[in-house]
This record gives sequence, structure tokens and C-alpha cells, in this order.
Amino acid sequence: MHCGKSPFLCQEFWIQIGLGVTQKEGIPIFHKTFDGNIADSRTLHDLISAFAHYDLKSGTIVYDRGITSGRNIVDIKALSWETVCGVPLTESVKKFWRPVVQKSDRLPLEDRVQLNPTTFYVTARPYAIEQVKGTLYLCFNARQQVDLRDSRREEIVAAQQRLREGKTIKAGLDKYFDQNGKVIAKALDEAEEFEGYSCIYSTRFLEKAVVVQLYFDKDLVEKAFRSLKGVIKLQPVRHWLSQRVIAHVFICYLAYLLLSLLKYHLKPMGISPEEALDDLETMNKVYLRDAKNVFTLSRVVTLSKKQESILKAVDRTLLQSEN
Repeated sequence: MHCGKSPFLCQEFWIQIGLGVTQKEGIPIFHKTFDGNIADSRTLHDLISAFAHYDLKSGTIVYDRGITSGRNIVDIKALSWETVCGVPLTESVKKFWRPVVQKSDRLPLEDRVQLNPTTFYVTARPYAIEQVKGTLYLCFNARQQVDLRDSRREEIVAAQQRLREGKTIKAGLDKYFDQNGKVIAKALDEAEEFEGYSCIYSTRFLEKAVVVQLYFDKDLVEKAFRSLKGVIKLQPVRHWLSQRVIAHVFICYLAYLLLSLLKYHLKPMGISPEEALDDLETMNKVYLRDAKNVFTLSRVVTLSKKQESILKAVDRTLLQSEN
């Protein structure tokens, strides 16, 4: 299961929506609405608390490093679920990986993992967070490293020219220059040391290709939020009272649930739920009732072959007449 959150503007204030979707089909399992000022890791903790009430068999929860915390990992493990999450490159994590990074000029072929157009070189080591044993994966993206370094160095060169001309430079670049306007090599080396690197932590030992696919390919949950913002039209939220905002989000969540279930049933046909709804827009069902004889009859107007196929894919009983 993939978990994520996204901010939404509600009149003049922000709310956050946490969402969990199944890994295979992207069907939403649960959601929760938060105030906009709730810390990222706290949102996942609250989702876990709500998730504990669901009667779901154990599995794996995948979430971004922005909401990773030791407490969340411990709580998920206590529910007999596993974790795959991003880990920020803190000083302690950098210290752990520094010996590996210093030898990374040699990129073993067996460490190579291809994900769509992106190539990673992945190293795995045993690691524990809050005494929860797992595996830490260091993922190196050589192309990203080159792009980030080129971008920074281009800014530094431009800033150095501006300093020579007595002009101000972009905020944050001053740390790379001494009082004479010369580049501080040590500061640049420190900034570039872990560029192109990212970390994934898993309480299950997974093949490198599997963990990279699980973590970086978060297309399902991102599509869910795009649907909420797009076809579901969650925004604008035209409510001020908190309970009405929560109710509005809940209705939109139900709409997305129905949309995702429709997508699941239509998968063999190869058409989107939006296309199916457009095709069914002209469909009508006529109800007749004779009050005197207590006689009722219903008929669906003549359907096109495509409309009939859509209804059969969803539920064959929709084509049955009521007598």
C-alpha cells in the first residue's frame, strides 16, 4: 500500500489530506483530513492510528522520506505491517555511508537497477531505526549528480563575476566564497559529497530492483491526488466550518473510490472511467407504474454496443428489467 499527503487550499487557509491506496490497482483504502500546519511525520502517525481500526491483513506501507520517523516505523511494525520509506541524509546517515561513497567511482554492474529512463546503482546494508531491524539502501543516480553539480557551479561562476563587479549575489551562495571573493573548495566539496544519492529503508529484505520500484514509482498515489484535484474537482472548497470541510473531502474521497472501482472493472476493455461515463451520459431508464393494479415496469432505453459492454463489465444486473 502506498501512502501520501497533499496540501489543498480551502478559502484562505490550507488543509492537508492523507491518502492510502493499494499498490496494484490504486484503489483508496482510507483517508484523513488535517490542518495545514500539522507536521509531516505527525500526519502519518495519525493515519496509522486510524489504520489500526481496519481489519486488513498484513502487508507493506510505502511512504516518502518527508513523513518518515522512528515512531512511525515502530508503530507500523507493531501492526504487523512492513515499511518501505525514504530516509533523509542526516549527518548520522552520511557517516554510515561515507566509506561507500568514497569508493563509488567503481560502479559494479550487479548494483545497476533500471527504472524507466533512470539508472540507479544500489548498495544495501543491514540497518536499524529505533531498534527495528531492516535494510538501508543507498541509491546513486549519476545523471542527477552531474545535473545538480553543473547547476550549482554555473550559479557559483555567475556569482563570482557579480562579486567582482561589486554586485549582490543570490542568497545562500555566499557560503562558497571567502572575504576576497574566492571559492572555498571545502565548502563546495561538502555540498557535492552526497549529490545524486538517496536512501531507502525497508523492514523487509527486498531485491534492489524491487525496493527501487516500490519507492520511486509512486505514480499510483500521485495519480490519486491528481484525480482529486482534477476530475473529482475537490477544489475550490467553498466551506469555512471544519466539519463541512471534512464532509466535502469525504464526499470527494467516495467519488474517487467509485471512480477507481470503475477503472478496475473497465480494465479488460482498455477504456478510462471518464470515457465510460461520457459514453453512458445519454443512457436513460424508464419506470412505469400502474397504481390501480400495483403494476410496475422498468426498461432501459436501447443501448449502443459500447454502452452495453460497459454495463456488463461493471455489473450485469444493471441490464436486467424490473417487472
